[in-house]
Amino acid sequence: MSIRDSGSARYGISPRHPAEVDTFDYIVVGGGSTGCVVAARLSEDPAIRVLLIEEGPRDLNPYIHIPGAYYKTAQGDLLKRIPWEPMAEQERTETPTMVQARVLGGGSSVNAMIYIRGVPGDYNHWADLGAEGWGYADVLPFFKRAEDNNRFCNEAHGVGGPLGVSDIDYIHPLTRAWLQACQQAGLPYNPDFNSGDPTGCGLYQITARDGRRSSAAVAYLNPARKRANLRIETGTMVTRILIEKGRAVGVECTRGKRKVVYRADQEVVVSTGAIATPKLLMLSGIGPANEIGRHGVEVHADLPGVGQNLQDHIEISLVYQLNGPHSYDKYKKLHWKALAGLNYALFRNGPAASNLIEGGAFWWGDRNEATPDIQYFMVVGAGIEEGVDAVPGGNGCTVNLGQIRPRSRGEVTLLSADPAANPRVAPRYFSDPYDLEAITDGTMAALDIMAQPAISKFVTARHTPVPSLKTREEIRAFCVKDAHAALHPAGTCRMGVDDRAVVDSKLRVHGIERLRVADASVMPTLISGNPNSVCIMIGERAVDFLRQ
Repeated sequence: MSIRDSGSARYGISPRHPAEVDTFDYIVVGGGSTGCVVAARLSEDPAIRVLLIEEGPRDLNPYIHIPGAYYKTAQGDLLKRIPWEPMAEQERTETPTMVQARVLGGGSSVNAMIYIRGVPGDYNHWADLGAEGWGYADVLPFFKRAEDNNRFCNEAHGVGGPLGVSDIDYIHPLTRAWLQACQQAGLPYNPDFNSGDPTGCGLYQITARDGRRSSAAVAYLNPARKRANLRIETGTMVTRILIEKGRAVGVECTRGKRKVVYRADQEVVVSTGAIATPKLLMLSGIGPANEIGRHGVEVHADLPGVGQNLQDHIEISLVYQLNGPHSYDKYKKLHWKALAGLNYALFRNGPAASNLIEGGAFWWGDRNEATPDIQYFMVVGAGIEEGVDAVPGGNGCTVNLGQIRPRSRGEVTLLSADPAANPRVAPRYFSDPYDLEAITDGTMAALDIMAQPAISKFVTARHTPVPSLKTREEIRAFCVKDAHAALHPAGTCRMGVDDRAVVDSKLRVHGIERLRVADASVMPTLISGNPNSVCIMIGERAVDFLRQ
């Protein structure tokens, strides 16, 4: 049966009859930021049959598409919660979890939309580590190819690409006050964090267009949906990559209670993220032989680096109680919420057009670093993100900060051979003491910013950490206890040529033919900021490699 025989393929709906299409040229596993790019770009050639498989639902939830509804997508049922093991000194009353998106578009459908690329040194370091052809000069054209920026068009930015990148149309007065406080504390104002030098404070650009979220699903897949050669399967979990004679030939899936097998005539591309990708590879017999063998999985390639090199940005949240309705928290009240909704419906403007995290900064925890190693986010509300407290009285704000070039390394391993079971995730945050010292210094700087006149006049009290914690030693202990995952896992199937690398510089899995990985797991090191734009760039590069 040809792909063109399935009318339902145009709408991403599975055929009702068992005689469904089961052979494609390319199978893309994972409909997140990278997978959407790969599937959409490959399907631009009408002679190529492409299948995109996503475990979660379609991106039909209306909250996904309204920037101001980020407080809804940052919590709720579009997320999968994965337990992670804390270090012994990170006392927890309950097992902490990190969330990963479970919806078409992946993280780009639920995140805060902040558009950051890191610094040129991040990519040059990749090349130094063995990722040949991934230096900054190599990747910049692919960032620009993806981008449709509404303010910049220069050597660093592009226009006309699928991904909408825009200034935030509505800026809350409290964001402006915080940016003034940053300048009072000595940070310069920076008009473009993605120029190559992110130093200072400023307004973020976000992945949005005309007041609506520009997720990878919206930007890349929506224009491709009517192509007869592209099929999108949602609600389908890939349980195993099929390996025959050292080459990937397809995937085994479950959809509801049914088992389904799809074959790939050309290649399988895995784009399920830095937690799920190593898990899937190990379940398919690709990884450390001893680790996967003890779970009864047949070994096809002994790659000890699968699941190793896990990195994540660890984050601190400072929560403040305000002395009046000076943040977006006032829109929790029904009449204010209705007014914001009406403004958005009529004009695509107002609070609902904001991502709620409009301003930020890049500054130093360690002054010996060549570029800033701490990133700040001014969240104009409290309790917006999962796991962060609201405040008494209901009016608050939050300053999030993260150490953006962590030296600590963790791992992802199997707990069982059950595809439905979570893997073991051990990030080992602060296992390198350097990270803790840097984030402590970064937290002290954040406290100083919030004490400046431009912002302190709106504050009644510091809610988290409690005001009695003042010394560096006390703040350091607070960081150890209260730090949480920043939800940017990377590095678990890294590029390289050494015996711990999992893919080569063209994203081909070592030791298995016709299998590639394209997602955050291939990064040798985590970039200095929010990685979503980098995942999209990786997708653009992967397609070039596949076409070659």
